[in-house]
Amino acid sequence: MRHTIGIILGGGKGTRLLPLTEKRSKPAVPIGGKYRLIDVPISNCLHSQLNRIYVLTQFNSVSLHRHIRQTYSFDVFSDGFVEVLPAQQTLDLESWYQGTADAVRKQLRFLKEPGIRYVLILSGDQLYRMDYNQMLNSHLKAGAAVTISTVPVDRDAAQGFGIMQLNDAGRVTGFVEKPQSQVALSAVRTPAEWIDGQGIESREREYLASMGIYLFDRDVLVDLLETTSHDDFGRDIFPLAIRNHHVQTHLFDDFWADIGTIKSFYEANLMLAQPHPPFTLAHRRWPIFTHPRFLPSSRFDGCHISSSLVSDGCFIGPDARILNSVVGLRCQVAERVKMRDTVIMGADYYEPGPDSEAPSPGIGAGAEIEGALIDKNVVVGTEARIVASEAPSANGDYGDVFMRDGIAVIRRGAVIPPRWSFALT
Repeated sequence: MRHTIGIILGGGKGTRLLPLTEKRSKPAVPIGGKYRLIDVPISNCLHSQLNRIYVLTQFNSVSLHRHIRQTYSFDVFSDGFVEVLPAQQTLDLESWYQGTADAVRKQLRFLKEPGIRYVLILSGDQLYRMDYNQMLNSHLKAGAAVTISTVPVDRDAAQGFGIMQLNDAGRVTGFVEKPQSQVALSAVRTPAEWIDGQGIESREREYLASMGIYLFDRDVLVDLLETTSHDDFGRDIFPLAIRNHHVQTHLFDDFWADIGTIKSFYEANLMLAQPHPPFTLAHRRWPIFTHPRFLPSSRFDGCHISSSLVSDGCFIGPDARILNSVVGLRCQVAERVKMRDTVIMGADYYEPGPDSEAPSPGIGAGAEIEGALIDKNVVVGTEARIVASEAPSANGDYGDVFMRDGIAVIRRGAVIPPRWSFALT
């Protein structure tokens, strides 16, 4: 890993996560109550002894820059860094990033520095734990120019991913994006016997889905980017590499989730709150790093909480009932609140300040919330009723409450009036 650099792609608009990405980039979206999505790939890098990391950013990147600056600093005796490379106009380049490959192309001068042999390309919106040393070992053992990490999936799931075609040695010979027909699915099927032979139980998972994690020989990547004008890795650069270079697969068989939509983000958060989740935040050897905060312990006053995560600095009032939910930092929940199947990101402050007339963020007394995703600094008035199943439509806009795939999403800083309900909109 001393000769490897990591590049985390964090510059997309994140339109599928709106309104959560109205004022922040996708990797800066909070997850699990106290983390941000960007913490996952950075933590994986650091645990893999990969400590030279670039984060490419473009849209709504201020909060992401601040989080990285405040969280990831190395001592003077280390050559490690987590450096932000924002899109910028120069004398030679006047356009912004046009895609994932174009973003890396515009920062090639950092890849050409001496001592770099391998470049690891990562996404900023996935939830998983991976030792990238194992991927590098697969790359070196196969003598590959490019290695892609894949995860086995079943036939139904295969229709939503890019699927690899392999030969018996694990070399990638083809790539099909989201195969739909039975003919296309049959063409990209990997025999269960081959997957089992790699030490991974197939369990009716006979399709190898791309995780969007690529390991390139540095010189090969530079050549691919300098001799083409393609903008995207998955759509353009990777298929080109298959035709002209040895591309190997690295099999991964642990929890992995692509968190790119409101539904997948919501479900991933609630999964973390379960008694025995497939991915746990409490890991002795491989914790997820994040910004340290100096907040008081959370206080619970005669409430009932079940199958939920409650972050630091929260106050939960008498007779409140919180079931199957995630409660973020500094969240204030008043008495008699009923909250179920809800993700609330908390607040950046307890009070808006002495000169502000804005109310303090939190959930008012007697409010009922179910099936909701509540962004930061939201005020929910007393006796308000935000129940997703009561919405007129699974997708629609109702003031500061947005229905997305049957989930009620409340935008950052919204003020929901007392006794609000879908019936009154």
